[in-house]
Amino acid sequence: MAGLTAMEKKLAEYKCNTNEAIQLKLVRFPEDLEDDNTTFNPEYSHQVFGDDEIAFGYKGLKILLYYIAGNLSTFFRIEYTSKVNEKFDCVEADDVESKIREIIPPGFCTNTDDFVSLLEKEVNFKPFGMLLHTYSIHNEEAGEDITYQIYKADMTCPGFREYHERLQTFLMWFIETASFIDVDDERWNYFLVFEKYNKDGATLFATVGYMTVYNYYVYPDKTRPRVSQMLILPPFQGEGHGAQLLETVHRYYMSSPTVLDITAEDPSENYVKLRDFVLVKLCQDLLCFSPVKLMQGFSQEMVTEAQQKLKINKQHTRRVYEILRLRATNMGDAEQSRSYRLDVKRRLIGPYKKKQRELAKMRRCLRPEEMTNQLNQIDLNMQREQLEESFQQLVSDYRRVLERLAQA
Repeated sequence: MAGLTAMEKKLAEYKCNTNEAIQLKLVRFPEDLEDDNTTFNPEYSHQVFGDDEIAFGYKGLKILLYYIAGNLSTFFRIEYTSKVNEKFDCVEADDVESKIREIIPPGFCTNTDDFVSLLEKEVNFKPFGMLLHTYSIHNEEAGEDITYQIYKADMTCPGFREYHERLQTFLMWFIETASFIDVDDERWNYFLVFEKYNKDGATLFATVGYMTVYNYYVYPDKTRPRVSQMLILPPFQGEGHGAQLLETVHRYYMSSPTVLDITAEDPSENYVKLRDFVLVKLCQDLLCFSPVKLMQGFSQEMVTEAQQKLKINKQHTRRVYEILRLRATNMGDAEQSRSYRLDVKRRLIGPYKKKQRELAKMRRCLRPEEMTNQLNQIDLNMQREQLEESFQQLVSDYRRVLERLAQA
């Protein structure tokens, strides 16, 4: 047993955390290849390497996945200082290369000379599709404004299918439950963000992020675009590109008379916060959201105007109303604060009341009446606490939206 324990300890040295082993780069210049500052790591790797996010059989494992910044031509190499089957008989290392090859398309480089040769041709790369929006963000480090552009593309654009195959590989590393979409379905729309930058006097484009949207049919003659995937690549996160992309996509669909409203598929918490900001920004100038009307409560006028003018559904409009009413409410005034709290809690309490009714029905069947009353009282106390916690969390989230809006 002692010998087995010693062996287990030795084998444990050959386990590598794949989130640390995978090294990603978006390469603009040859010197980026040796610059650690241009390297970033995945947030997730479980979809490729299992729930433990471990690769067994290597010491000093490095999985190099470098992409040319614009067209995303790929360099892939595996490096390590020691492999388990070099030291131990009958012990096999994980086939890391095969796992990576399953998600990256063929045609990648395996040596740096070929990769640098492709980098020299990057000047010929241009964004795909139709230009929708151009914006600038001031870069403190560079001391200048950087220009970005958002395009709408589809699979008929020459070269886009191959580009998308490379782009979607990032989903596996940064979206927890990512999956590749069926690109042969023509109901998909693709929205891409690019940075314009200069290299040796020429203007080049770097990939910043993208969004996929599926156009669902709504009887009899409408569509409901649903955001499926959205990713801003890590080197560009926290700069406001997600808000620019979502607002641009929203404005694109707003102009279509066949669009009913715009939704999202299993939105993350961060996406919901981003959507709150964008929708409040779009709605704040509508007459139905004037301070006077906000203080009168949520109205059908708000639902109708937000849906018809901005393609926002009732549920999202309600959140917009609550955020804008918070801005219009003097929370230091006891009456205004109480009115706002009750208004929001009336919405929040809906699911609790439904659950309470269901529990009451069950307990009438299972327990004596007096036991039912006691348990219901316990549940009500617990629900009051949960309701207050939900309210406070919501107000905290809403305040962050308003703070961001004030800075926009």
